[in-house]
Amino acid sequence: MPTIEVNDIEICYESFGPDDAPPLLLVMGLGAQMTLWSPGFVSELLERGFRVIRFDNRDIGLSTKSEGPPPDVMALYAKSLAGESIDAPYTLSTMANDAVGLLDALGIAAAHVVGASMGGMIVQVMAIEHADRVLSMTSIMSTTGASDVGQPDPAAIGALLTPPPTDRAGAIAATVATSRIIGGSLFDEADARSRAIEAYDRCFHPAGAAFQIAAIAATGDRTDRLRAVQIPTLVIHGREDSLVTLSGGEATAAAVPGAD
Repeated sequence: MPTIEVNDIEICYESFGPDDAPPLLLVMGLGAQMTLWSPGFVSELLERGFRVIRFDNRDIGLSTKSEGPPPDVMALYAKSLAGESIDAPYTLSTMANDAVGLLDALGIAAAHVVGASMGGMIVQVMAIEHADRVLSMTSIMSTTGASDVGQPDPAAIGALLTPPPTDRAGAIAATVATSRIIGGSLFDEADARSRAIEAYDRCFHPAGAAFQIAAIAATGDRTDRLRAVQIPTLVIHGREDSLVTLSGGEATAAAVPGAD
């Protein structure tokens, strides 16, 4: 998989389909590598005529990792619940700039952008801060950043904030256990284990998620800024989502004028 210099870091990416097809950028979520966008899903998008681009966000996969000790996620979570301001090495605006920088590097003037979970937050910021680069926005299982919507169930936040074991078997088992909590009735153990093995063997870097959590916490509530978005928007959310609960998707759809 190639890497390309974007905003003074290296971004690992893949591009599928003809260069002259309508571009569609996939933005993955917290601590998740671009390979979580499955080949089957990518193939379906290709069959619909898109050029599909996926990439590793900073601090995950084969893209550049932040230096220094990771932020204290438990302290960040406490500050976030208390409504206190949070300092972080970077914000979701930085990550949105990375995505736009990748489009620049690939010579793409504007793209359809699709983000899952934290990726949904990133594409929301793209639509807010880089509207001329976004043809349409799809926000999947995400939220506005408001503290009163989309909050995780206790079991889900506990699994998310618990550091995984560092040995291969333990890390894979922990990932499967987290998938069971987050997946609910959609959980498929064989699929979860296969994905966990693939992710560990490609790049195991749990510290990266702490930097990304700090970026989410430091960015805060986007609701007011989302009200100014004029880009065609689709919001997708599952009723049983325990990590970003349904109210997050409902609030996103309510905030963006004309969202479906």
